Amino acid sequence: MGIAVRRLDPNPAPEPDPQGALVALLSRVAVGDERALERFYDATSSRVFALTLQILRDRAAAEDATLEVFTQVWKQADRYDATKGTPLGWLLVLTRTRAIDLLRSRARASSREAPLEAASFIADSASGPESKAVEGQDAARVRWALAMLHPNQREALLAAFFAGLSHSEVAKAFGLPLGTVKTHIRAGLQQLRRLLEGSGEASS
Repeated sequence: MGIAVRRLDPNPAPEPDPQGALVALLSRVAVGDERALERFYDATSSRVFALTLQILRDRAAAEDATLEVFTQVWKQADRYDATKGTPLGWLLVLTRTRAIDLLRSRARASSREAPLEAASFIADSASGPESKAVEGQDAARVRWALAMLHPNQREALLAAFFAGLSHSEVAKAFGLPLGTVKTHIRAGLQQLRRLLEGSGEASS
């Protein structure tokens, strides 16, 4: 399987979307037709790249993610079911899932590499009394407290403070309402404060 990597435009011109042609191409990809994959890539890659760039906010990472998405298409084209949606819809679900996986991976790596700096960043960036949640805490306690959070709260905090996304960008990346994201972040910061204060009392 080979895909010629091209420079991609994050603001592509509108493209025709002949769904029947895309269905036919996917059916050929499913039986190992590399030429069909190339044509499918040509027809849809700009949209895939635009979505990965929106989520990852890094051109090189978005280009890598785009290539990974089409590698996944090559392996999983036989899983596409035309009765459940359009080829483009199926492709963009794959794209969003892959980009979010990469975003989470980058956030986890950052949290392991610089927990104290990240903790300070959370404290500086938060508003209200929650900002004191991580002040003066050591790295091990911060990592422990993050691990104890509900997954929704932890992922929202990681995306906002470790990956550097705004609340609106976190909402778009995870497909959640903005109010829900703000609630997860606020509740996560409050829980961090309780956990860190509790661990401090226990260790004193």
